[in-house]
Amino acid sequence: MKGVKLINLPKVSDIRGNLAIVENGSEIPFDIKRVYFLYDIPGGSERGGHAHKNLHQIIIASSGSFDIELDDGVNKETFHLNRPYNGLYLSPMKWRVINNFSSGCVCSVIASEIYREDDYIRDYEEFITKCN
Repeated sequence: MKGVKLINLPKVSDIRGNLAIVENGSEIPFDIKRVYFLYDIPGGSERGGHAHKNLHQIIIASSGSFDIELDDGVNKETFHLNRPYNGLYLSPMKWRVINNFSSGCVCSVIASEIYREDDYIRDYEEFITKCN
């Protein structure tokens, strides 16, 4: 799917454990303006259910695992994230639903902009109309 890419973040491993690295201007294809976390997600819950007009994001399974169902208005694809050194890059105008969260999962999101409600498309039919 165009505008979606799995990014391997640099990692350092030694006997003390592992370290995954996120740096502005390195593997991240945008300037970082916001980072947030989804956690304590009840079993069976879904998150997302929207698209962004202008926002770029990297989504990471910092702990545990989850699926991201993506839709660009034509193609649909599902990604399973379960490693903190893999980030899924999403360009604008990708409808996303995040589900199948494992117990204790932490979903980290790196965003190109601060929160702006007017950047969201929360109605799927509106999203499809804007894609065409």
